[in-house]
Amino acid sequence: MDMAQHLSETELSARILRHAVPKMSELNIPVTPNNYSVWYEYYLGINLDLKRAIDGLLANEVSFTATVCEGLFTTYIQQHSPEVVENVQIETQLLINQLLAKIAGMSHGNVKFSSSLKAFDKALKTNPSSEVLQQLVDDITTELDGIIDANIAMDQSLNTINQEVSALKSEMSELRSVVMTDQLTSLNNRRAFDEEVISHIDTFNQKEFESSLLVVDIDHFKKFNDVHGHLIGDKVLTYVAQALKQSVKGDDFVARYGGEEFVILLPNTGIDEAKIVANNLRQKIAKRNLTIGKEKKLPLGNITVSVGCASLKNEDSKDSYFIRADEALYRAKSAGRNCVMVESESN
Repeated sequence: MDMAQHLSETELSARILRHAVPKMSELNIPVTPNNYSVWYEYYLGINLDLKRAIDGLLANEVSFTATVCEGLFTTYIQQHSPEVVENVQIETQLLINQLLAKIAGMSHGNVKFSSSLKAFDKALKTNPSSEVLQQLVDDITTELDGIIDANIAMDQSLNTINQEVSALKSEMSELRSVVMTDQLTSLNNRRAFDEEVISHIDTFNQKEFESSLLVVDIDHFKKFNDVHGHLIGDKVLTYVAQALKQSVKGDDFVARYGGEEFVILLPNTGIDEAKIVANNLRQKIAKRNLTIGKEKKLPLGNITVSVGCASLKNEDSKDSYFIRADEALYRAKSAGRNCVMVESESN
């Protein structure tokens, strides 16, 4: 590396620093190594997926919570978080090893004390002199003090380990939230949906409860990206996601399945009621005219969605359940879009 290149990189780093740290301060983001690496990449401008994700969050005024920041680092810097999971596993193993060592040490102390008591008892049965008796009492006191000290140390160690385990549980909870959350829309992601639909199938097999699935697709989404760019496309995705999230209730489950496609699981809901829910969602989304820009607003027009519905059947697997709803969605698209189609309908 020559000096000119070195100076260029130094100047670039300094320029990014002057932008990144004030922005992080403005957004109340702690300047940790992980967080700074995210914003360094953002202002460097090479990581386009990261830039698009942050621009979407900023445009929709999403708070940069610890979970959101961790998600950005995990998804766009570490690439799907294998190292994070591995670190948590290592930390857990270390805690377990510490605890086992403490318990083993405590057990060893108890065994030694029991052995000493047996020796003291045997000595007492020999009618010892007062001097020997005094020595036995002193030895018993010393042993007992050692056990008490060991118990105190054990209690302190267990309290410390308990605090570390609690912190680890919190970290695991946040990690699971990140892994199961779509970073752009803050909805559940496909991985979370896969788990939830399996739970639905298990409950159906045990209790035979009704369940329906909606597959929702934004109409002409590619056009928004081609005409207005990915940032506007992200705004459309976020708008639809929030509309779906605000419309579900109770145990209903909504997730971003991928791209412009969303899924909604409706427990205790038959196919006729699911179709009503789907039409209500479709009409709610179509009513609003989206605009961009704060001062000079540019109209984007109406956003519409097409929906396919299916109900859970005895022989269903995760895949077969989704495929039937997805096929109904395809028929809704073929029928002219902005409509709802149920698995049994042909037109």
